[in-house]
This record gives sequence, structure tokens and C-alpha cells, in this order.
Amino acid sequence: MAGHSKWHQIRHKKGLLDKKKGQMFSKVARMIQVAARDGDDPEKNYKLRLAIEKAREINMPKDVIDRAIKKGAGKLEGAALEEFFLEGYGPNGIALLIEVLTDNRNRTTSEVRAILNKAGGSLAEPGSVSWMFKQKGVINLEDVANKEEAELLAIDAGAEDIQEDVSSLQIICDAKDLSQIKNLFEEKGYKANAELLMIPSTTINIAMAEQAKKILKLMEDLEDLEDVQKVHSNFDIPESIMEEVL
Repeated sequence: MAGHSKWHQIRHKKGLLDKKKGQMFSKVARMIQVAARDGDDPEKNYKLRLAIEKAREINMPKDVIDRAIKKGAGKLEGAALEEFFLEGYGPNGIALLIEVLTDNRNRTTSEVRAILNKAGGSLAEPGSVSWMFKQKGVINLEDVANKEEAELLAIDAGAEDIQEDVSSLQIICDAKDLSQIKNLFEEKGYKANAELLMIPSTTINIAMAEQAKKILKLMEDLEDLEDVQKVHSNFDIPESIMEEVL
């Protein structure tokens, strides 16, 4: 179970998304706002379309979505948001690539540094860990009745990797193919959630439950920060260890 490519499943199992829906509204609204800078038509702006789909997944009201789009497109006043990555290290030397949207870079950097230091990690210089990651498209299929059929469809569509988890499948593809592959699965009747993630080229195996707990607590604490959108990492936790800690 490697880094952020499966972190969403961990959050789902722990019930974190339901408990923090208000916080998710704020994060996704910011995501929409930034995406809308490149155009307020989701048919022509795929990044915006993904953000709107994410908003609908958490049942964000339409008026909140529309307001965020207008802010990003400059049709309403709103705080100027800066989008950037912070890089760092966590327990066991895991690499962390922290995706940030903020109106105050110094405040956010200070908050992230404090959480990392508390967990025995540290911030790193730009470029220290980002070279390990590459942006990929990730499609999550839930309640898959026929995995073999879904896997063959994914392979034919050009998937680079496929990961299984009980009744779900995770498909990793080239970022530019994300929209096409997602649409293909939806046309076949699958429930497909898609997002762009930073996938590590190599991973660090976490072989002890206590180590895994510390890492997952750090991921949760970082994503609890309002200005942190996503945390990408290169840890790899075996399923047997995950069963102990969840």
C-alpha cells in the first residue's frame, strides 16, 4: 500500500472523510478556485472538471461550487491563493511532497514545519524529494463485481498499473490519458473517481505496526491543515500491517 496512491482508501476505512466534511468543503472550494484561473468552462478545463467532480462526491452545494468558480475566474473578490509544494522527510526517512494552497506562504510553511518536527521529520530544500515523484492519473473503481473484466478494459485503454483492494481497483495511467480512460469506464457503467496524484518512483517498506501508525498519524495531521490539499509520500505498508493498525 504505497504512499498517497492508496491514502484515500485509508482515510475512507478510518471514516475520516465523513468526520471532516466541513474541512473538505474548504479544501475543494480552493481547488476549484485555483483551477478556474485557467478558464471557468469545465468542458474546456479538465482540471476544473475534476475539481467539480470532487465537490459533487462530497455533496458540496451548487451555489458554493459556482461561487468558487467565479472567484477563481476573477468575477468575485477573494483572497489571492498561491499554489506550491513543500518537501520534507518523515519517520523512517519517508519522502513527503506536500501540496499547498494558501494566502500566506510563511504561515503555512511554519505550520507544516511544526508538525514535521513533532513527528521526528523535517522540511527539506526544494528539489530534495520532488525528483522522486511524477504526476499520474489515478482512477478508483468502487464495488467492482468482475475484476478480470475491469482489468482487461484498463489494459486495453492504456493503463500503466493496476492495484487491487478487496472490491475496488485502482488504475494508474499517464496524466494526459486520465479523462479518456475515466470516461471509458463510466460508459461501461463503472463508478469511477479520478484525480491527479504524484506517484513515487521508489518506495520505502514499513515493516512494523508502530512505524506505520506514526506515518499515518503524520499524514492525517498534515492533511488536517486547511492550507494543505494533499500529501504525497513514498511509504509502502504491507496489507498485513494495515490490518493491524486500522
